[in-house]
Amino acid sequence: MTLIEGKKAPDFSLVNEKGEIVKLADCKGQNVILYFYPKDMTPGCTTEACDFRDKHEDFSQLNAVVLGISPDDAKKHTKFIDKHGLPFSLLVDEDHAVAEAYGVWVLKKMYGREYMGIERSTFLIDIEGNLVKAWRKVRVKNHIEEVYTYLTEWEAKQ
Repeated sequence: MTLIEGKKAPDFSLVNEKGEIVKLADCKGQNVILYFYPKDMTPGCTTEACDFRDKHEDFSQLNAVVLGISPDDAKKHTKFIDKHGLPFSLLVDEDHAVAEAYGVWVLKKMYGREYMGIERSTFLIDIEGNLVKAWRKVRVKNHIEEVYTYLTEWEAKQ
């Protein structure tokens, strides 16, 4: 499936770290910052999560909820949230179905080895569930500030 900005974002229903079902449809009325990351407790993923944590209040002021998605299980997500004081939910996508729907479950290469995994990506979804912006192959440094700036400018135009 090819995602097109301005069109409906793929809906999903995933379990969060507390075992609760979280659906994109339940977020209607709020902007959603949906970010996919490879693995809890790794350096890049920890930096990204903590950057979202540190900007969380600013995103809330813009009527935006942050949701992280990785293939890790709820127990790992809980440990990650507790260790870093993350104020948002992390969703479990163990079968990577949602990652596939968003086109972020891709062939990766490291040290000459090929494997399937998450391509670090962020999606901004509006209050109606439409895809506003997609950031793919994200580099963590300054990314959260870029998302915040984009959301601020986009909100000002609405």
